[in-house]
Amino acid sequence: MLSGVLERLGEYSDQVPRYTAPRCLLDRQAVGGCDACHVTCPHGAIALEGHRIAIDPALCTGCGLCVQVCPTGALEYDLTPPLQSVRDGGQGAEGEATLTCSQSGAGGPTLTCLGRVTPAVFAAAGAWGTPLTLLHGECVGCPVGAPDVPERLTRVVEEAQTLREPTGRPAEVTVRPATPDDRDRAGRVSRRGAFATLFRAGRQQVVGLLPERPLPFVDWSQPQERVPEEWRWRRRSLVPAPAPDAPVVWPAPLVDDKCIDCPVCSNVCPTEAITREFKPEGGARLLLNLAACTGCMACVRSCPPDAMHPQREWLPAAFDAPLLIRDSDSVM
Repeated sequence: MLSGVLERLGEYSDQVPRYTAPRCLLDRQAVGGCDACHVTCPHGAIALEGHRIAIDPALCTGCGLCVQVCPTGALEYDLTPPLQSVRDGGQGAEGEATLTCSQSGAGGPTLTCLGRVTPAVFAAAGAWGTPLTLLHGECVGCPVGAPDVPERLTRVVEEAQTLREPTGRPAEVTVRPATPDDRDRAGRVSRRGAFATLFRAGRQQVVGLLPERPLPFVDWSQPQERVPEEWRWRRRSLVPAPAPDAPVVWPAPLVDDKCIDCPVCSNVCPTEAITREFKPEGGARLLLNLAACTGCMACVRSCPPDAMHPQREWLPAAFDAPLLIRDSDSVM
């Protein structure tokens, strides 16, 4: 029974990812738009329809590859299942966590496809000091994902390691094919971990009997919900805290003197990380909430006078409060 329960971990989330239109660069009408999800989908499930996308649930397999490449978090899955599995694994008897694809035949916490794994999962594993092993099946010819899922995961790991570099503690990650010896992984947990797993899985047994439901819509009136969970977890995972002079790789924009004080950058920002604050005496300030910036650079591409450019590294203090990136006495 325990084996069957454990194998259901990681299957909480829905097949079709949640789509938050205000975060989509098509909806924001950014210059150049974005077709990353459409190009990446190996099953032709995503179509571009004007200023938004449409996902065909009959074609979507839930592989998550569109979520991996979405630059703004407009497409996302619930991160709770993989993060909880990683956390539990670190507290188990062997002190390591595994995530396996549904086609691998391996035991343990299972995701529909490892294409759902994003940098935040690896960054959190590093923050918790939990070694994480990802087990994949035969990706060539897989009906769920794509042949190059392992190569994609390598790039995701590299992105997470770059983020973790200033903490001095890289994530311990292994990506490999599952073997017959991995079939019994579901039973390798401590007693403490087993009881915690059973408690959560008891609820999951009920959830598993219900039709798949989309995640709740983002309440755009709440500023904290405008930031995707992926980037909130990336920020939380910067532990141990980097030294004050240790640069953190977090691509975001800066503004130069060619700025004409128009509202384009704030209008196209998919998370409203860039805001305009009007001064009582006239003019405006342009503020950047670095922790809310996903690094999509829609503002850079859309800036009419080409006054914005990306900055790749920031000191940790830059995350503490909104940054003043432009102070002007005029408003266009």
